[in-house]
Amino acid sequence: MSWVDLHRDVHWLDSLSLLSSLSELRLPNCQLNNMISSLGYVNFTSLTVLCLPSNNFNHNMPNWLFNFSSLWSLDLSDNSLKGQIRSTISNLQNLYHLNLSINMLTGRIPESLGQLKHLEIVLLFSYSSCGPIPSQMGNLSSLSSLYLGTNKLNDTLPKNLGLLSNLVELSIENNFIEGMITVGPKFPAWLQTQRSLQALYLSYGGIVDTAPNWLWKWASHIDLIVLSYNQIYGDLCQVMLNARFNANSNRFVGQLPHLSPNVAVFTIANNSLSGEISSFLCKKINGRSKLKILDLSNNALSGELPHCLTRLQYLIHLDLGSNYLSGKIPEFIGSLFYLKALHSHNNSFSGGIPLSLRNCTSLGLIDLAKNKLTGNIPSWIGERTHLMVLQLRSNEFFGDIPQQICRLSYLIVLDLANNRLSGSIPRCLNSISVMATTQNPIEDKFNNVVDYSYSRYPEHLLLVIKGRELKYSSVLPLVRIVDLSCNNLTGRIPTEISSLFGLQYLNLSRNQLTRRIPQKIGDIEYLESLDLSNNHLSGEIPVSITNLTFLSHLDYSYNNFSGRIPSSTQIQSFNALNFVGNPELCGAPLLKNCTEDEGPQGVNPSDGNGEILERSWFYIGMETGFVVGFLGVCGSLLCKRAWRHADFKFLDNMKDGV
Repeated sequence: MSWVDLHRDVHWLDSLSLLSSLSELRLPNCQLNNMISSLGYVNFTSLTVLCLPSNNFNHNMPNWLFNFSSLWSLDLSDNSLKGQIRSTISNLQNLYHLNLSINMLTGRIPESLGQLKHLEIVLLFSYSSCGPIPSQMGNLSSLSSLYLGTNKLNDTLPKNLGLLSNLVELSIENNFIEGMITVGPKFPAWLQTQRSLQALYLSYGGIVDTAPNWLWKWASHIDLIVLSYNQIYGDLCQVMLNARFNANSNRFVGQLPHLSPNVAVFTIANNSLSGEISSFLCKKINGRSKLKILDLSNNALSGELPHCLTRLQYLIHLDLGSNYLSGKIPEFIGSLFYLKALHSHNNSFSGGIPLSLRNCTSLGLIDLAKNKLTGNIPSWIGERTHLMVLQLRSNEFFGDIPQQICRLSYLIVLDLANNRLSGSIPRCLNSISVMATTQNPIEDKFNNVVDYSYSRYPEHLLLVIKGRELKYSSVLPLVRIVDLSCNNLTGRIPTEISSLFGLQYLNLSRNQLTRRIPQKIGDIEYLESLDLSNNHLSGEIPVSITNLTFLSHLDYSYNNFSGRIPSSTQIQSFNALNFVGNPELCGAPLLKNCTEDEGPQGVNPSDGNGEILERSWFYIGMETGFVVGFLGVCGSLLCKRAWRHADFKFLDNMKDGV
C-alpha cells in the first residue's frame, strides 16, 4: 500500500504489530509520523521486508528495528530520521538490502555493519555520516552496490575495499575522503583488482593526478565512469572509451579520445581540449553510434561542424557551447531527429537558423546565444510546441519578433536580448500559459528534455539575470524569464504582459518604448526583477508596483516619468540611481521633493495606459471652456442694453469699412 494518507493514524504500528505472521510491510509515501510503539515492542516475528521510504519520521531509529533476525530488506530512505545507526544492526544477520539514504542521521558508520555477511546492496548516501569508512566493510564479500556519496566521510580510504570482488557499483563521490587527496595523491590502486565493477562514481573526489594508463585498460570493461570535478590531467588522444563517461571540470588536454559505438553518454566539459572538432566526430567507428548525450562545452575546440555529425542519429543532447567553432550551423543538423536540447552558445557561428531544424520536432531547448547569427527569427519556431527555452541573445537578428512565439505554451525562458529586433512587443505573450499561471506544471515535462535514464546529467543553462550571468541547473524548471532588452523595439508595453502572473524576471530596457507603463503591472506578484530603463516611457509610475513584494531589482532610470514615486517599504529601499534621468519625477528615494500638486497618486485608469482618462478630461475641459466663453460674451450682451448697442454699432462700422 502506497500514497495513502495515514498521518492521522498515530497507532498504526501497534495495530499492525498484532499481525505476528506478517512477512512484508510496505508503506511508502503514506505520511506516517512515527515508528514508536506505545507498547514498547512489536511482534513482527516473521517480517522479512520492511519498506517505509518517503514518510515523515523525525526521531531516532527505534530499538525494535534491530530485533528481526529474519529481515532481509530494510528501506527507511527519504525521511528525517535522527541519531546514529546503532551497533545492534549486526543482529540483522540475514539482511541483504539496506537503504538509509536521505535522512538526518549523524555519527559514524558502525563497524558492526561489516558483520552482515549477506549484504549485497548498501545505500547510505546523503545522510550526513562522518568519520572514516570502517575497514570492516571489506569483509562484505557479497557486496555488489555501495553508495556512500554526499556525506562527510574523512580519514583514509580503506585499502581492503579492494577485497570486494563482487562489487558492481561504487559511489563515494562528494565526500571529504583524505584517501583521495593524500595517498599519492593518486587513483586508489585497489581499483585495478575490481573485475566485477560496472559503475564508478568518483566526482568531487579531490583527485590530483595524471590519469594512469591502467585506468583506461580497466575502464574498457566498465559501463559507467564519473570522474567530474577533480583535477585529473593527461592527453586522451590515444584513449578508446567503451563506457558512459563523465569527466567534466578536470584538466585534460590535447585532442578528444576515440569512442566505441557503445558509448551512450560522453561529457567532458570544462577542460582544456583543443583541435578540430571534425577530427573527433569523423573518427572511424565500427558500427552505428549509440551516443545520446554529448557535452564538449567550455574547451578550445575549433573548426566547422562536419557532415559526419549526422552519424549520431540517436543524439538527444548536444552541447558545443563556449568553444571556437565557426561557420554556419549546417542544414544537415536537421537530420538529428531525436534532438531535444541544442547548446551552441558563445562560439562564432554565422548565418541564420537553418530551416531544417524544424525537422527536430522534439526540441525543448535552443541556446544559440553569443554568436554572429543574423536574419529573421523564423516563424516556424512557433511549431515546436515542446520548446521550453529559447535563448538567442547577443547575436545580430533583425526584424519583428514573430507572433508565432506566443504558441509556445510551455516556454519558461524567452531571451532575445542584445540583437537588432524592431517593431512592437507581441500583445499575445499572455498566451504563453506556463508564464500566465503561478502554478508549476512544467517540471515533469522539463525533465524529459534529456533522457533521464541518465539521471546524473540534468539540463543546465547560463542566464543573465539582474545583470549577472549565472548557471541554472536543478532549479531551471522553476525559472520564468522574458528578456527583450537592447533592441530597437517601439510602441507601448502591451497591457497583456500584466497577465503573466508567474513571471519572475522582466527586462525591456534599452529599447525605444513609449507611452505609459501598464497600470496593472503589479499583478505580476512573483516578479523579482523589473528593468524598464533607457526607454522613452512617460506618465506616472503605477501605484500597483507597491504590490510587488518579491521585487529585489528595479530600474526605471532614463525615461520621461513624472509625478511622485509610489510609496512602499519595498520601493523606497531601492537606490536613487534606479530612478535617475527622469527630470519630472519626485519623492523618495530621489532627493527631489514633491509639491502639493504632485501629491499621492490615486487609482489609475483601468485601460492600462491612462489614455481614456486623458481623452475624457480633454473633452470635458474643451466643453467647459466653450460654455464659459459663450456665457461670458453672449450673456453680458443680453444683460446690458448699452453694451449690446455698442457692439452692433461696431459691427456696422466694420461692414461699411469693408
